[in-house]
Amino acid sequence: RGNDLQYLKSFKLATDKDELDFIFSNNSYQLDMSCYDVNNAYPFHIFPRKELEKLELAPITVIYGGNGSGKSTLLNIIAEKLNITRTAAFNNTPLMSKYLEYCQYELCDNVDAIPNNSEIISSDGVFDFLLDIRAINAGIDRTRNELFDEYYNTVKDCRGNGWQIKSLDEYDELKRRNEARKSTKSSYVSKRMFSRELEGKSNGESAFIYFTQRIKENALYLLDEPENSLSAKLQGELAKFIEDSARFYGCQFIISTHSPFLLSMKNVKIYDLDSAPVCVRRWNDLENVRAYYDLFKKTQNEFE
Repeated sequence: RGNDLQYLKSFKLATDKDELDFIFSNNSYQLDMSCYDVNNAYPFHIFPRKELEKLELAPITVIYGGNGSGKSTLLNIIAEKLNITRTAAFNNTPLMSKYLEYCQYELCDNVDAIPNNSEIISSDGVFDFLLDIRAINAGIDRTRNELFDEYYNTVKDCRGNGWQIKSLDEYDELKRRNEARKSTKSSYVSKRMFSRELEGKSNGESAFIYFTQRIKENALYLLDEPENSLSAKLQGELAKFIEDSARFYGCQFIISTHSPFLLSMKNVKIYDLDSAPVCVRRWNDLENVRAYYDLFKKTQNEFE
């Protein structure tokens, strides 16, 4: 399966007219809310001012922009509209479902649905994984049979509503129970089993392994700033892994990133959210990349 294989052809966001129609038709509803009003209606009001209404996607599409540009929001909107699996919570609001009603997407020819094993992987998901590894390295190891029993008992409690959170101290327990409720037995247990492959690895090495284990064949993956925790060398290796996954293994990627290693991947399509209107740019024209270029050019004699 070649690098022409894609699942998602395009994604259309709410237009300026859509947003105005929503605000005017729901004005009283907005004013009754304690945290949101017509001027503070996340994720509304973000993309019309950037004149961004539609993304035409490629096997590897990159969303680039500075802090607050809407990169992560855009990935979350796409993931929620497509009902893609996620490993960590995100900045959701009561208005997200309303916003998604205005969004539309188009699948590629001969594609009936987004593959079930598609996933959005965020920095929070990687961080949770690293915390799990830290706990394992601290000696919190479990046998497979113990974890089987824990899974069955937790699912039974969840179905019977036998447990409720009483304080913030019990948040980790709530998170574990929610995960058990949504997971299969094998995925729940495998995440908690001791992994020799990760023993003695640094955070960056463990994060890299996490990506290579989570990304399987023939699926759509949304990656939110995957370079976090990775050294320059590992960013380069991740870029090669993503290129190969798209070219040889039937994967499609939508990635938010600042990393020049990821931005310079072959045949990548880059949307610059720092520009208005948002446009497609070459990686070497991006402000972040030019800053690296200017630095190395300024200090060139120190490398000779």
